[in-house]
Amino acid sequence: MGGKSATKAVYFDKLKSLLETYKSIFIVTVDNVSSQQMHEIRQALRGDSVVLMGKNTMVRRALKGFISEAPEYERLLPHVKGNVGFIFTNSDLKDTREKILSNRVAAPARAGAVAPADVFIPAGNTGMEPGKTSFFQALGVPTKIARGTIEITTDLKLVEAGSKVGASEATLLNMLNISPFTYGMGIAQIYDQGQTFDASVLDIEESQLLKAFTSAITTIATISLAVNYPTLPSVMHSVVNSYKNVISAAIEIDYEWDAIHELKDRIANPDAYASSAPAAGAADAAGDAPAAAKEEVKEESEEDDDMGFGLFD
Repeated sequence: MGGKSATKAVYFDKLKSLLETYKSIFIVTVDNVSSQQMHEIRQALRGDSVVLMGKNTMVRRALKGFISEAPEYERLLPHVKGNVGFIFTNSDLKDTREKILSNRVAAPARAGAVAPADVFIPAGNTGMEPGKTSFFQALGVPTKIARGTIEITTDLKLVEAGSKVGASEATLLNMLNISPFTYGMGIAQIYDQGQTFDASVLDIEESQLLKAFTSAITTIATISLAVNYPTLPSVMHSVVNSYKNVISAAIEIDYEWDAIHELKDRIANPDAYASSAPAAGAADAAGDAPAAAKEEVKEESEEDDDMGFGLFD
C-alpha cells in the first residue's frame, strides 16, 4: 500500500509541475495506438512537449486537489474520460497538432472494430481459386470467373463509417490483403490558458477573425447610433456627425473659423473658384476645333477625288 501511495504522490507532483510549467494541453485519444507509435510520438515531440499518461480516476483525483489553488483546472475534468492522455506544450499549437497527427500506421480490419471510414473493395482480379466463390457471394460481392480465378466485377462498399466490422468482412479484407484503417493519436480537446476548445478552432485563419471582429464592431456602432446610445465603436461616428452639424449651422449664420473659411468663401463666391475651369475647357475645345475641321475637309476631299468614276470611264 505504501508503494502505491508513494507512486500516486510522485504522479500528482509531476502532473502539478507540468500544469504550472506549460500553458497549453492537448487531450489526446490513444485507442489502437501501439507502444511503438507512442515511442515515436514522444521522440517527435521531445524538446517541445511532454506526453503524460495515467488512469482517469487518478488524474481526476489529482485535478480536484489542484482546483482550490487553480479553479481553471476544473474545465479539464469533463474531458478526462475514455482512453485519453495529455500532451503538455508551450510551442505553437498548429505545429504541435501536426506532429501529433502525423504518426499514423495502416492496420488490418479486425472483427468488432468500429470503422473510422468507409471501406471499399475495388474491382479486379483477386488471384483466388474458384472454390472460394461462395464466400464472396455470402457477402454480396459481385464476381465472375476469369482465367481460372475469381474476379470482382464492380467496386463495392463493404463497411460503412461508424459501423462495426463483422467477422466475415474482416476475413475477406485480410484475404485480399487490404488494410483499410489507419490508427494514431486523435485530439479530443485543447486546453489553453484556462480555456478548452475543439481542435477545429486552430483551422480558423487570422483574416477570418479580423473579418468577424470588424463586422461585430460595425453592427454595434450601427445599433448605438440608431438608439442614440454612446459606445466605444460609435463615439467616433458621433463626433464626426456632430462636427458636420456644427459646420452646417456655421454656414447658415455669420460665423466661421479658419478650418471652414475657404468652404464658406466657395459657397459665397462660386464664380471666383469656377472661372478657371471653364476657361481651360474652352481653350481645349478651341484647340480641338481646327483639328476637327481639318479632318472633315480631308474626308470631303477624299470623297470628291473620283466622284464614283474611274480614270478611263
